[in-house]
Amino acid sequence: MNKNELIDTIATQLNKSKQETEAFLNTFIDVVSNETAQGNKVQLTGFGTFDRRYKAPRTGRNPKTGESLLIPAKYLPVFKAGKAFKELCS
Repeated sequence: MNKNELIDTIATQLNKSKQETEAFLNTFIDVVSNETAQGNKVQLTGFGTFDRRYKAPRTGRNPKTGESLLIPAKYLPVFKAGKAFKELCS
């Protein structure tokens, strides 16, 4: 399912317009993205938690030359599924 299909499905189930549903979904994505980027958790009970994790700097290797290079530290977004969501999927 892609974003447009998700919007169509939600709009149909809630009996709302596609424009309202798309505005809501875009706002939801913006809020979750901004909060996670600032280091805050967004926890949706039963569904899951959006967070970010620190990945330490490490040494990598250029596969072509074999030369060592430093891969810098960075933060990565993560999603951890909640218990109810995990049970639904298994």
